[in-house]
Amino acid sequence: MTSNGTPVMLALHQTALGGPEVLRPTELPRPEPGPGEILVAVHAAGLNPTDFKHRAVRVFLPPPPLTLGWDVSGTVVETGFGVTLFRPGDEVFGMLPYPHGAGSHAEYVTGPARAFAAKPAGVSHVQAAALPLAALTAWQALVDTADLRAGQRVLIHAAAGGVGHLAVQLAKERGAHVTGTASAPKHDFLRELGADACVDYRSEDFTAAAEPYDVVLDTLGGQTATRSVSALRPGGVLVSLLPGAEDTAAAAEKAGVRAAVMLVEHDQSGMRAIAERAADGRLRAHVSGTFPLAEGATAHAQAETGRTTGKLVITVR
Repeated sequence: MTSNGTPVMLALHQTALGGPEVLRPTELPRPEPGPGEILVAVHAAGLNPTDFKHRAVRVFLPPPPLTLGWDVSGTVVETGFGVTLFRPGDEVFGMLPYPHGAGSHAEYVTGPARAFAAKPAGVSHVQAAALPLAALTAWQALVDTADLRAGQRVLIHAAAGGVGHLAVQLAKERGAHVTGTASAPKHDFLRELGADACVDYRSEDFTAAAEPYDVVLDTLGGQTATRSVSALRPGGVLVSLLPGAEDTAAAAEKAGVRAAVMLVEHDQSGMRAIAERAADGRLRAHVSGTFPLAEGATAHAQAETGRTTGKLVITVR
């Protein structure tokens, strides 16, 4: 607490754009929940590629100072005016509104009550913190956007990554035939998740499948998006999380394929669906590493190697 009585907290903060070294544990005023918001004591917070991208360059957010982080799992400390869904002491997890709601890489964070769901009792804070942004992305891409159905064929790029490995599980639950791209050493991991087929992107051509796909989830953008068009049947759906190359839209139109670029949104209905699946084991994040808040810069450096299987998580309490 400051000399004037203002509560403070520790946050992974930056005052300039740049490499992981710009991140420093910093004492900041503790936020207060506004109308419709809750104040959450953060136990764990997931780390996503969007975190290290926003750390390094301006994408959607204003210039620094910044505290990043959208994934959060923790305990409700205080509720703002009008909140009826949660009470102090409730354990919750969720994704802060993307992109302008960042701030979970800290001891406390505020966010709209309806960005959160009740954390399942049998799911740890670390496991819960690894889910929201990546699982919501996979859910909104496959279910809301592509309407993936039983018996359809889906190709998931970077299937061993944060979004990809959760998308494999969700697609299998919906009864789809799932093919994932990943380096060969990660194929056993994908098969354990339920993948029916694996493609080594280093040595195999994912467009050479014997049968075309109904849906492609493209987590890479650029030329991968354009090439993915040719892997789809006419009437198929390409959902990209990053912009495709300049010729992607034209290629999709020519092939009779729907091409959509999707930005994840906070969504309580989606979070409840994720919570249900996490509670009974149908959906589980693979956490390949945890780092205390003070070592957040190290976590960013490891994440940027692009070799992480599943998710990294920052632990706070």
